[in-house]
Amino acid sequence: MLYRKIPANEDELSILGFGCMRLPMKEDGTIDEERATQQVRYAIDHGVNYVDTAWPYHMEQSEPFLGRALADGYREKVKLATKLPSWLIENRKDMDKFLNAQLEKLKTDHIDYYLIHALVGELWDNIEKLDVADFLDKAKAAGRIINAGFSFHGSGEDFNRIVDAYDWDFCQIQYNFLDEKNQAGTVGLDYAASKDLGVIIMEPLRGGYLASPVPPAVKEIWDEAPTKRTAAEWALRWVWNHPKVTVVLSGMNEETHIEENLTVADKAYPNSLTEAELQLVKKVERKYRELMKVGCTGCQYCMPCPAGVNIPLCFETYNNLYMSNNVDETKFLYAARLGGILSVGGPEFASQCVQCEKCLEKCPQHLDIPTILESVVEELEGSDLEERVAIAKQVFKRT
Repeated sequence: MLYRKIPANEDELSILGFGCMRLPMKEDGTIDEERATQQVRYAIDHGVNYVDTAWPYHMEQSEPFLGRALADGYREKVKLATKLPSWLIENRKDMDKFLNAQLEKLKTDHIDYYLIHALVGELWDNIEKLDVADFLDKAKAAGRIINAGFSFHGSGEDFNRIVDAYDWDFCQIQYNFLDEKNQAGTVGLDYAASKDLGVIIMEPLRGGYLASPVPPAVKEIWDEAPTKRTAAEWALRWVWNHPKVTVVLSGMNEETHIEENLTVADKAYPNSLTEAELQLVKKVERKYRELMKVGCTGCQYCMPCPAGVNIPLCFETYNNLYMSNNVDETKFLYAARLGGILSVGGPEFASQCVQCEKCLEKCPQHLDIPTILESVVEELEGSDLEERVAIAKQVFKRT
């Protein structure tokens, strides 16, 4: 296992972190605790020392599970990360309430890496007004949390101002070879590193879409490489090739995934990919974009939409539908991410488009945005949208 340091504290963290959002499940919807515990402990025994969870994962089952899985001395072997559910915070007291509950669930007296969860600009503005800085300062002073950070899902301009708003130790961003210009992107990675923040990467495989199933046209390109690697290895190595990345989180719910990722994490040094290999990844990226339904790069130039539509996120979800062919999961994520559940604003659905066409003059890709949004409505909304929103609210406990 290779390790990289957090600049703020010199912690040496395994470049592979174990993400507990996609654990193996039983048919009744509960975590398969015996199997999941074996997986987590196996990864730790083989060098993983960063384990990540959050309040809502697995319908709030993940934190209590992890508290049990890290018994028998395993808690002392890892840096434990979890997150404050920012969308549920209504006042300053709520912050301590959630942290205290998480400490109890995780059977620990401190959280090593504590994040403000799923920030976008408006959500940060709300929680900042509620004095989250005071909460973090006092929790750190009391030793209840050791390092303070945030996870991010918004636009690049919001990312920089959140970085500058507090003396963070680290941050967590979505990053992969399709998201260099989406959300925080490479610019955000560079900016966070320039401020000496450790950078934790989520979605290196874009929810698994870059690993399986691999479109035949993409596989043909990977097969051109003299050094044969799986699609998952190529995607992970591309992220680890960036020296400013500290840890890459992987939701490993299959034993074969754990074995493969551990093997790759033994040799994925920064700047270890050749220029020819990087060009091959770029070629794969271009092919994926050809296969996508929408040629959106997530640049955000079309935003804000006067009608409140989150155009880039609508298009990202629409593309994922065709990349994954997993209709049920994609439609649920559409309801959850665009239904106003994880933000302080209202819904941001494609169906809110009023055809004002103001976005057309702003799009550098010259996309017919209103027409494409009609396709998003047709394939991702439908008569059961309200039901999916209600289920998502239950999952994230938002009333």
